[in-house]
Amino acid sequence: MGRSRAVLVAACSLLVAVACPVVAGAADGPGPVCGHQPAAYEQPPSGAVTVDPAVDGDLAAKTAAHPAGTTFWLRPGTHTLGKDEFGQVVPKDGDVYLGAPGAVVDGRGINRAAFTQRARNVEIRGLTVRGFAALQDQGVVNHDSGDGWLIENTTIEDNAGAGLMAGAGQVVRHSCLRNNGQYGLNAYQEGDGITGLVLEGNEITGNNTGDWEAKVPGCGCSGGAKFWAVNGADIRGNWVHGNHGAGLWADTNNNDFLVEDNLFEANDAEALFYETSYNLVLRGNTFRRNTLVQGRVFAARGDNFPAATVYLSESGGDPRVRARTSAVDISGNTFEDNWAGITLWENADRFCNSPANTSTGYCTKVAAKSSCTAGTIEKAPAYDDCRWKTQRVEIHGNTFRFDAGRVGCTSLCGRMAVLSNFGTFPDWSPYKGTVIEEAITFRQANRWHDNSYSGPWTFVAHDTSKTVDAAGWKAKPYSQDQCSSFTGGPAGC
Repeated sequence: MGRSRAVLVAACSLLVAVACPVVAGAADGPGPVCGHQPAAYEQPPSGAVTVDPAVDGDLAAKTAAHPAGTTFWLRPGTHTLGKDEFGQVVPKDGDVYLGAPGAVVDGRGINRAAFTQRARNVEIRGLTVRGFAALQDQGVVNHDSGDGWLIENTTIEDNAGAGLMAGAGQVVRHSCLRNNGQYGLNAYQEGDGITGLVLEGNEITGNNTGDWEAKVPGCGCSGGAKFWAVNGADIRGNWVHGNHGAGLWADTNNNDFLVEDNLFEANDAEALFYETSYNLVLRGNTFRRNTLVQGRVFAARGDNFPAATVYLSESGGDPRVRARTSAVDISGNTFEDNWAGITLWENADRFCNSPANTSTGYCTKVAAKSSCTAGTIEKAPAYDDCRWKTQRVEIHGNTFRFDAGRVGCTSLCGRMAVLSNFGTFPDWSPYKGTVIEEAITFRQANRWHDNSYSGPWTFVAHDTSKTVDAAGWKAKPYSQDQCSSFTGGPAGC
């Protein structure tokens, strides 16, 4: 029994409201979920309230009329929530919603959200939820980020905004998050209280159909899934592919992420973007043909910044931030014909209270905002603590395969990087000049070793002007990728 399958069976054994259906394919690793949901709940469980698709608003009305902890069974057919944009279902604590095969909750482009408010421990299984008109950064299912929700064997597709929001302890398993206008999942909760998030065995595909980065340039508001200030996430055995932007994007004070055994494939931009965040284990994943769209855009405009398939931006390990690791550990992954590899970046001008910090109002997890000001930031401990640092990153035991012909590129591709920029502002910054370029490259314990490479890889170090070949990367002053193979063979000294 594979690891993902074992975890799934163990988790299902704890659910008492209804029996878990068999999850097809979980033992075989990431694969199709959309269009491959198991047929379940063909008959209502004993005591369940039956919901009639022929009665507009029946689901909302019966939810309102019954006590907390009720199980609702939705008959096959299309269920609607009225012609008011605020037509919605407001669950109570412990409510369970089961969809018979063919049960669809359809917003018809009218209703903004499907399941709302802050009930705890709501369960949704076997439904298709589509056609809702959520606004920017708002979601359709679990609109208000209630805690403890379980979303299983459910399809959430063709909605505006985010298909799904998240709360603490939320589990999303064997579900299809497809073709939503902004995100498949937006893991944001007011007050930054999301802990213990689990995404397992899902298909996350085709999201950001609204092309939000073009609508709102610089918004950082698109992708398959976005995570904001999540403390503890297990992301395991998912197929993340074909998203119009990043596949998974963890942005601002996320911590303690385990990302393992996923397949990242053909996402337009980064497969994984880990930004101003902490303590990550990234292992056993396959990355295939990601970042091709973004990479070609960069190359066409002559932008020499190393576009990445795994992009760590001001993110690293910190033992003071409690997690299962005190590092960023990237190991046992396979990279096949992506535009590029891994980029470690730190913006010299981005720190707590700097105008270059686009996470407005946020500070690092280890500093007080009041200490990150002129007159104090240049002194210890503020000098170190006011920065989100790309540090303690270990990249080892990975396989990097790159064929420029198959990727279809002639320049600015097939690169690995560790770099920063020349610090320039604000005028009270103590990080001007080459301070951060030197730190990220030589003094922050960022290390590649024991990897296997095939193809014409090059390496960007210190700043965008410095590109070296494998021999230069291994030699002083960089001394990277010791005991690695650059001929496609196994690593080792």
